[in-house]
Amino acid sequence: MMLRVLFLCFSLALPAVAASLPIPDQGPALRIQGSNTIGAALGPALVKGLMEHQGLQDVHAEAGAGANEQRVVGTTRHGQTVTIEVAAHGSSTGFAALKNNRADLAAASRPIKDSELVDLAPLGDLKSPGAEHVIAIDGLAIIVNPRNPLNSLNTEQLAQIFNGEVSTWEALGGTGGAIHLYARDDQSGTFDTFRELVLSRRGQPLAPSAKRFESSEQLSDAVSKDPQGIGFIGLPSVRQAKAVAIVDGDSQPMLPLTSLIATEDYPLSRRLFFYLPPSSPNPWAKALVDFTQGSQGQAIVAANGFIAQQVQAIGVAPRPSMPDDYQAIARDAQRLTVNFRFDEGSASLDNKARQDVQRVVAYIRSHGKLDKQVTLVGFGDTKNDPQRAALLSKLRAMAVRRELVKSGVVLKDIRGFGAQMPVAANTADEGRIKNRRVEVWVY
Repeated sequence: MMLRVLFLCFSLALPAVAASLPIPDQGPALRIQGSNTIGAALGPALVKGLMEHQGLQDVHAEAGAGANEQRVVGTTRHGQTVTIEVAAHGSSTGFAALKNNRADLAAASRPIKDSELVDLAPLGDLKSPGAEHVIAIDGLAIIVNPRNPLNSLNTEQLAQIFNGEVSTWEALGGTGGAIHLYARDDQSGTFDTFRELVLSRRGQPLAPSAKRFESSEQLSDAVSKDPQGIGFIGLPSVRQAKAVAIVDGDSQPMLPLTSLIATEDYPLSRRLFFYLPPSSPNPWAKALVDFTQGSQGQAIVAANGFIAQQVQAIGVAPRPSMPDDYQAIARDAQRLTVNFRFDEGSASLDNKARQDVQRVVAYIRSHGKLDKQVTLVGFGDTKNDPQRAALLSKLRAMAVRRELVKSGVVLKDIRGFGAQMPVAANTADEGRIKNRRVEVWVY
């Protein structure tokens, strides 16, 4: 679907960072470990922003003790040195570091796994609203050499390519001979996400011939120099490579565009997280989370090439394939870059959705749209009962309505379109969850 950004709007103002954080007598003020996607540039940039917000001077990054490790250093007005350490060796290493008390905050480019949740239970519930924090939205870009004429692939083809079943460009209707595979390493949340979204749902492993990288930037540069190369990376690391459009099931081909990733409609979109153990006594960790969720932190997210959680209004071009009633909404209203999604049989909002409700209400209030200028549009997945999908799509929209009403929003309409207009394949749980969504439209 072709989306057109009309205007940028209000960013939710979350609680302000507490002033004058304590300065430790020795050692780092904060230790962050985990995702390379976050830790390579975004994490240090957020840390730098927090330190400057705290009034520290001469804030700068230095090389750490090992590869993909940094120290961000600043000085107080009284000459005290404050250091925050960032190690970026992959999402799983962040959770391991929390367990071993080698980190105060874990950065992850995928949700915490059930096994990790159980393993870290002594630190508290890391799925609780105070522990799991979505800091940005990212899209996995499938990249090829800039001279490769290929423009789109479906997720089945992706699985076959990276499994090694399809090994030549000729098998995809192109030219160039053997396909050269480039992939992130096993510690990477980027690889975990690709494996979950593309390989695992089809029961396929990564081909052993793939060249593995700890750094997304190095991977991207390698693909951009290899006419036969193809790889997957986080959105900010596309660099000189070419991103191709992705199709999942009956969805339209989607490039990793900002608008499609913000709504998480793009098939390979994902959330980036900070995990703060409830038992953590470190005030710098809580301050960084709060700073990141606020307007200054989200501006840093956007400046680093990720998708900030700012609410935008976008125009949607009506297409003949859309239901007539949906086309009518698209002609008269703009869609907000927020989708509320639900697990099977549930209308409970997740941790991101709880904050998104606040962001949507803030947008509606700041733009004077509290009274009958908002329509909620629900969708479901087919399974074996289209009527059930139609009913659930409207019930989920009503669940979002209940949350908006609490803040004084009077809805114009609630619509349910059932299993129409899927954005992902209905053949796996991940796709069905994406299709169970509620869109917000404003007039």
